[in-house]
Amino acid sequence: MSDIIPFLMLPMAFVLMFLGVQVAFAMMITAVLFGLYIFSDRVIFQFIEKIEDISSNFVFAAIPLFVFMGAILEKSGIADKLFEAIHIWTRRLPGGLALATVIMCIIFAASSGVIGATESVVGLLTIPIMLRYKYNKSLISGTICAGGSLGTIIPPSVVAVVMGPLATVSVGDLLYGMVFPGLIMASLYLIYIFTLCVIYPDRGPRIPPEPGEPSFREKIWISTKNLVPPLLMIVAVLGSILFGLASPTEAAAIGAIASVLLTVLYRNFTWKGLYQALIKTLLITAMIMAVLLAGSLFTGVFIGGGGINTANNIINQMQLSPWVLLALMLSIIFLSGFFLDWISIVLIFVPLFTPLITSAGFDPVWFCILFLIVIQTSYLTPPMAPAIFYLRAVAPEEINIKHMYRGVVPFIVLQSLTLVIVMTFPSLVTYLPSVMLNFR
Repeated sequence: MSDIIPFLMLPMAFVLMFLGVQVAFAMMITAVLFGLYIFSDRVIFQFIEKIEDISSNFVFAAIPLFVFMGAILEKSGIADKLFEAIHIWTRRLPGGLALATVIMCIIFAASSGVIGATESVVGLLTIPIMLRYKYNKSLISGTICAGGSLGTIIPPSVVAVVMGPLATVSVGDLLYGMVFPGLIMASLYLIYIFTLCVIYPDRGPRIPPEPGEPSFREKIWISTKNLVPPLLMIVAVLGSILFGLASPTEAAAIGAIASVLLTVLYRNFTWKGLYQALIKTLLITAMIMAVLLAGSLFTGVFIGGGGINTANNIINQMQLSPWVLLALMLSIIFLSGFFLDWISIVLIFVPLFTPLITSAGFDPVWFCILFLIVIQTSYLTPPMAPAIFYLRAVAPEEINIKHMYRGVVPFIVLQSLTLVIVMTFPSLVTYLPSVMLNFR
């Protein structure tokens, strides 16, 4: 009977969450009650050790820096300039506005790595323009929701920074591993939008020529002025990580400084904007770190109470093949996304599943990337669908919830296709980490 007790922690935590208790407090309350029951007052020493581990982990220092980058880019108005630089080249293409939106989301995702950090900014900027040119409302909704969630799978990613220590794998290897899957997913988005608008031109009409349109030379100048500085910032952040010149935390510090300098360069810097970005960074970081601490206490009690050993024994008795075990775990992660946010899913399931996956003979970095893809899919999937909640906050009344639900379905299919591709070809994940390990 004592072997089953740790497994009662998950139902209790879920019940508390459904009753309206915040995720961090639900997991802390569960950890304290079960910890006292299993270990009595000795659990206090375990909790102190976990608190010290979280507070002294250098990798987690990257979280506020990446969040600050996203907040600065959001508050500075740089999005307007990026969209202008991209759209002047795509405006003549079928679905050109939607294509420009996705490309802009890719750049923002590669700049800050914060899930959904750009969705509200991109939505406010592009929805009125796409409505003006009579774009299909479902296409508008799906494009913004899917594009805004690319921060999960395009490096640098705050989710990877959180996931690495929990899975006991290198954050750098996770960032290398997500490069090809991220590019595949973003490419599928662009191909789908272009193909759809070629077949059904009324869903994403070409923009007709307008008087005073810039010449080719002017387009080059606009692109150089508005695209090159943000791209240099991305190279500084990603390049320093991927080539082993800086740790993720050091690279995040470079990006934080570069994002402020970017606002100065574009003459968009204001003390009010800096203050708002700092406040937003403080709030988001406090939330993430509180849930991280709660998750660490929760998993510490679960593992210490024998939960992992019991799970291993159950799985061995079930005699599941490795691939069936993998499919079962990914299904659990996906279903959890209906009710939980990404950080709760990562904190609960990464420490529990990674040892089982490793013992089954799978590469843990590869599994973490599959985990990230599934999280991104659940990010778009109702009823939780945080991406839809973000969009509802900025969308006009003429775009209703039906448009949003209908719009995300094709992109969920594309994300599932990406998952199948990465599962079929694990080298898409493992190649870069192995090459860069030799390079370093």
